[in-house]
Amino acid sequence: MATYVFSDVHGHYKTLDRLLERVSPASDDEVWTLGDMVDRGPDPVSVMRVCRDLCGDRVLMGNHEDMMLDALIRHPGDELTVFQWELNGGYTTRAGLEELSEHELVDLLEWTQQLRLGTHVEVGERIYIMVHAGLRPLSFSSHSRWTDATIDALIRYQSVEDVLWIREDFWGRPTGFINDHGEGPIVIAGHTPVPYVEEVADVYDRTARDDDGHCRVMHLGACEATGGVADRWAIDCGAAGGAGWGSVAMVRLDDGVEFLEPVLDGE
Repeated sequence: MATYVFSDVHGHYKTLDRLLERVSPASDDEVWTLGDMVDRGPDPVSVMRVCRDLCGDRVLMGNHEDMMLDALIRHPGDELTVFQWELNGGYTTRAGLEELSEHELVDLLEWTQQLRLGTHVEVGERIYIMVHAGLRPLSFSSHSRWTDATIDALIRYQSVEDVLWIREDFWGRPTGFINDHGEGPIVIAGHTPVPYVEEVADVYDRTARDDDGHCRVMHLGACEATGGVADRWAIDCGAAGGAGWGSVAMVRLDDGVEFLEPVLDGE
C-alpha cells in the first residue's frame, strides 16, 4: 500500500484526470488532497466528484471551499461575501453547481461541510502533518513527544484563519518540529504557489520552476539544526495560474517520488 498527496487543483479536471491515469493508484492505496479543489479552472464540480470518489474522507478543507460555503451556506444573502468568492474565481464553481440537480448539489455541499482542517499520517518511520495552508508552531518544538494526541492537539489549537490562509509566517521560518538528528514530523501544505514560496522561504532545496518553466514541489528548511531534513514541503504547483507554468503535483510519501502534470491550453 502506498500513500499519495496532492493539492490545489482549482478546477482543472482534465489535468487531474491525466495525472491520475499516469499514477494509477491501487485500490488499497491512500490518496489525500489538501483542498482548493474549486474555483478559477473550468470544471470545479468534476474535480470535487473525483476527489470525493477517490479520497473519500481523506480530503482537507481549503480556503476556496471555505469561501464557497460562506457564500452558499453560511451567508447566502450577503453580497460582499458572494462578491469576494466570485472575485477569487468562484464564478466557475457557481456555474458548475447551478447545472446540478438539487439532490447532487445538496450532497456535494454537505460533503464539503464535513471536510477536516488537518490530519497526519505515518509512512515508514516518518510522520507527515497535512494542512491546506500551513500552521504555527505554538509551544511545540523538536523536543516534543510526537504522538497522535500531541499532533491532534497541535492542529486543534490552530486558528482556522491560519490553517486556511497562512503564508509568510509558515514558509518563512522553521517549524521547530525536527531535531538535529532529523527526527520529527514534516508538514506538507499547498495554498501558496511555489514561485511565491520561493520569494519568502528561509531555506529551500531548488527553484520553484524546472528548466521548462513549470512549477514543481519544493522542500524547505533542511539545515544543520534539522539534521539535513526539510521540515516543510510545498506542493501547490500553480494550477490556478493555468497553462504555461501551472501544474498539478502528486507526491508518493513512501519514497518521495513526485508526479507533475502541466496544465495545458484550454483546460
